[in-house]
Amino acid sequence: MKRFLYLFSLLLCITGCYDHADLPSPDRCLYLTFQVTDDGTPQYAVKQDNIMQEDETVIDWSSMGFRCEEADLTKDFYMTGYKLRSRFDEWNTVWGEERTIEDQYYELEVRLKHRSGIRMNILFRAYDEGFAFRYVFPEQNGKLLTITDEATEYRFVADHEAWSIPWRTEYYEGLWAKAPLSQKDTMCSPITLELTNGTYAFIHEAALTDYPAQNLYMQDGALRTYLTPWLKGGKETPVKAYETMPFATPWRFVILAHDLQELTASRIMLNLNEPCRIEDTSWIKPMKFIGIWWGMHMKSMTWEQGPKHGATTRNMERYLRFAHDHHIQAVLAEGWNKGWEDWKSFSFTEPYDDWDMDYLSRLADSLGVQIIGHNETGGNAADYESVLDEAYAYHQAHHIHAIKTGYVAPIIRTSDGLQWNKGQSGVRHYRKVIETAARYHIAIDNHEPVMPTGLQRTYPNLMSQEGVRGQEWNAWSADGGSPASHVATLPFTRILAGPVDYTPGVFAFENPAMPGTRVHATLANQLGLFVCLYSPLQMACDLPENYMRHPDAFRFIEDVPCDWEQSMLIDGAIGEFCVFARQERGAENWYIGGINADEPREVTIPLDMLEPDSTYEAVIYRDGDDADWQTRPYDYVIDHRRLTAADTLHLRMAAGGGFAVSIKND
Repeated sequence: MKRFLYLFSLLLCITGCYDHADLPSPDRCLYLTFQVTDDGTPQYAVKQDNIMQEDETVIDWSSMGFRCEEADLTKDFYMTGYKLRSRFDEWNTVWGEERTIEDQYYELEVRLKHRSGIRMNILFRAYDEGFAFRYVFPEQNGKLLTITDEATEYRFVADHEAWSIPWRTEYYEGLWAKAPLSQKDTMCSPITLELTNGTYAFIHEAALTDYPAQNLYMQDGALRTYLTPWLKGGKETPVKAYETMPFATPWRFVILAHDLQELTASRIMLNLNEPCRIEDTSWIKPMKFIGIWWGMHMKSMTWEQGPKHGATTRNMERYLRFAHDHHIQAVLAEGWNKGWEDWKSFSFTEPYDDWDMDYLSRLADSLGVQIIGHNETGGNAADYESVLDEAYAYHQAHHIHAIKTGYVAPIIRTSDGLQWNKGQSGVRHYRKVIETAARYHIAIDNHEPVMPTGLQRTYPNLMSQEGVRGQEWNAWSADGGSPASHVATLPFTRILAGPVDYTPGVFAFENPAMPGTRVHATLANQLGLFVCLYSPLQMACDLPENYMRHPDAFRFIEDVPCDWEQSMLIDGAIGEFCVFARQERGAENWYIGGINADEPREVTIPLDMLEPDSTYEAVIYRDGDDADWQTRPYDYVIDHRRLTAADTLHLRMAAGGGFAVSIKND
């Protein structure tokens, strides 16, 4: 009743005033104001209570709109009306970092008309921890808009420190770097900001389905939008998007968090996506997997058939039996199919001669282990689309319900020719893959993707994606691989955009085939990654024989789940360290993980998340006293303790180190 009365009073305040409107968050700590200027420019501004509980402008008047071939939609608008809505609800995830997500906001729909006659609405949503908006063009006799620029701005009031990677970074596999916004080149979305008042912001988009991905650059004091362009003949064109009205853009959203706990806990992105469209989700299963993969990066195996071929029937049988014996739910096999010799004509239904799909499918079923398929396209998305139904029917017939897809090419070939993977044509392709896979009860782990935007809520068969400089860089990169400091940025940057297939779990740190390369971690750090880097499809990437050199430590990988009842950041600093605690879904068991960058540190972990009247058995996998990622990565200690909610853990992390803790109800 109070919410209804508040909305009614807000309605009275702006009735009859068709040039501006205010929108508060449910807790009234954030205020978004919209206006139309004298020249008809749509603008918004945002205030928020700061850490001193005083109103503070976070984003000053920022312009909105589009430049199109048909009209300049950055000015000459007038406001024809508005509509107010509210939502106070919650929904349950199919899988995720928590079971239940609250969705609470006030919404303002502003209705605008341009002097050309084009109608454009803007939907604003105010959340307690941030805000979002999208452009909606209603039905207008099927008219086409050829968008050459989106004029959306974020005019922050200070030159904040930004964590980002450049927009042209291939596959998003760059090192996240920190610098003032004014010193940044064009950045891909998302961006994490450390604000000058000690708080944080995260800028990204949600529900990207038929539109180019957002990039951002600084100009004249404003963070401005640069949409990924269409290509013609491999060269960029002025056109960013072709749209037929009616249509809606992706949501643009900004999380405004007082601390990193609030930042990592926000679920604005998921709430901005549509509810699940898959009626029966019982076949979608979070799971850990091992795979015939790391050996290729270590040069002990090959993808293509030959003397060192990895994906053979005999080798896959060995992996399947190992998975069964060690409580691993699935096995990935890369290089089972024809086409790896020239990367031009991959088949997704024809195995190499040394791979017996029928036998392996029956064996996997008998062992209760799944096979994860692999479809590398070499960037030829158009050819892949042409055989999607045939390929997915083949996998379904062999009881394969998860596929890792790949697009290893800087520019992919779609039905529209050579295009950026994050341009409008690429975005359409990825969406078609997800939708087609759902019809065949197949989950997708997408490598070389467009940056995730929360689409897993609508299609929870989109379970994980790469889009990150991951573990593989440690196997062959001479430029530093994936440093410990880089990995410690990911929970506060890339992973805020969605689950990541980083491939943790290396137990052998040097690569004899590539001198000078190595994993920048201790063994305890690699265990901590299973808690700190979230994915519902979580790969333990190393070779079975390497795991059996440390079977006591491998026990944590056997035990740790990848589907959670609730999750929380205990402590952390971007690029330095993080400590996460997560409760196993449907159980009282808790798992705590920590990962550290370059300086040794001690962390304190209160256990008040545990049930107050219960006693738990804890197994603590931690760095030894002399552990160091460069000199003693295998120095680890395993402690056993009985714990209650009144206890506190004090743990030391080495340089490049970490820890993992399993806490099970006694």
